[in-house]
Amino acid sequence: MTVFKLGIDRLTVGQLNRILNKDMPLVIDEAAVSKVQKSKSQVDEIVNAEKVVYGINTGFGPLCTTIISPSDTQLLQENILRSHSVGVGEAVPVEVARAMMITKLHALCQGYSGISLEVLERILWLFDHDYTPFVPIQGSVGASGDLAPLAHLFLPLIGLGKLNNGQDYVDTAEICQKEGLKPLKLEAKEGLALINGTQFIVAYASMGVSRMHNLLEAADIIGAMSLEGILGSEAPFDPDLHSLRPFSGAQHVAHRLKKLLEHSEMVASHEDCGRVQDPYSIRCMPQVHGASRHAWLHLVEMLETELNAVTDNPVILSTEKTISGGNFHGQLLALPLDYATLAAAELGNISDRRSYLLIEGNAGLPRLLMTHTGINSGFMIPQYTSAALVSENKSLCFPASADSIPTSLGQEDHVSMGSISGRKLNQVLDNLENILAVELVSAAQAFDYRKPMKSGPILDACHELVREAIDHAEEDRVFAHDITKAAELIKKGRLVTCADATAKKENIDFKGPHYELYRLH
Repeated sequence: MTVFKLGIDRLTVGQLNRILNKDMPLVIDEAAVSKVQKSKSQVDEIVNAEKVVYGINTGFGPLCTTIISPSDTQLLQENILRSHSVGVGEAVPVEVARAMMITKLHALCQGYSGISLEVLERILWLFDHDYTPFVPIQGSVGASGDLAPLAHLFLPLIGLGKLNNGQDYVDTAEICQKEGLKPLKLEAKEGLALINGTQFIVAYASMGVSRMHNLLEAADIIGAMSLEGILGSEAPFDPDLHSLRPFSGAQHVAHRLKKLLEHSEMVASHEDCGRVQDPYSIRCMPQVHGASRHAWLHLVEMLETELNAVTDNPVILSTEKTISGGNFHGQLLALPLDYATLAAAELGNISDRRSYLLIEGNAGLPRLLMTHTGINSGFMIPQYTSAALVSENKSLCFPASADSIPTSLGQEDHVSMGSISGRKLNQVLDNLENILAVELVSAAQAFDYRKPMKSGPILDACHELVREAIDHAEEDRVFAHDITKAAELIKKGRLVTCADATAKKENIDFKGPHYELYRLH
């Protein structure tokens, strides 16, 4: 099994997922140990020489001019974890806290933070033994690092806070007693090194990138199924058209749609129908889905730089050169996160329009997608849910990064709010999963009315997958159950996996020329 060398290898979102899934072990190898020990010795030299350096022998934030005596250095570092643990709200998802642990370890192992190997080994031990710290979801302004979340994340190092043992959160003291662990004594710079950084933002961004990639893939499949339902045209996906406006995202989506509809009897059945063009939500899928792909790609590019960055402050370059800078500032991720949030919301916006088209009763479909309506409302009300979620997403699209509130008595007078950007992206993705689920249920119902005609092999396989979980409806039932089942097919990646596996089995070139650009590495 391939291992990931902390502080040495380059981390990608795909690798982070494999580490979280226990498919790629973490190691601190000799090269990283050497860098960490060198940086720690440089901090020790600074302390012994009584050279004034921020956070090593001074207070924090507006207290940066307060000199701390050598005898109080240890207390200073432990106090920063206590005083900054001010988060509120529910716990972040376990996978987010664990991603924070991984990315913080990777940054610290690069050897610019003056932290001891013992501290890093304790964090790695907790991760390897599936002990995950309790981290409240609110409290970070996304600058000077994600201070409150990171302080909570590392309280267990000094015997405080809570740890999830796989079932529930328990006091760290209980785990320490069970495992025979003693709380660590933090030394100069170590507390500050632990809480300065963008790992809360990075963890939410990484989760968002993975989820959004799955939903981008699913949206193409579901949109193509809707097109079949209303007997739409494949002409707008012609590569010659897209060569005249060669945006890679639009070309990638157009290629996928073309392959999804290839050899479809449904498409062939209305070649001479006389209908000139389809509504935008069908015809413009390459442009709209493609634009969202571009936003996703921009976030990935920014995120993978941040995943491998040193976001500490001050940075220890040598005994003589320590720099108090702004590598902790979250603006570089806050802006693309807000952009991606808008892009995700737009996937839902256009999906809802397609759901509406499906129930209108055009192109030979029964109105409300049910033969006998009146006593039955058919698929009228699922679209209400879709509309409600789309509207909610619009309210979540206000960019968190547009705001800044001064903190730390004006020392931190511009902050990114990137932590809120990361959380909001994932809220929008929660809603998008259900919006696409409504379209999937509706598209599958419309698809049924086109039988016995066949679609292409990929869409036929995806339709069969849906029908294994959800029956065709000819009378009203509790459609919430159908939406939940469809959302699970989407969330768990089963729809996308089905499409990819069928394409491979049928030797269909589903990837296209821009596949490498838009896959999750």
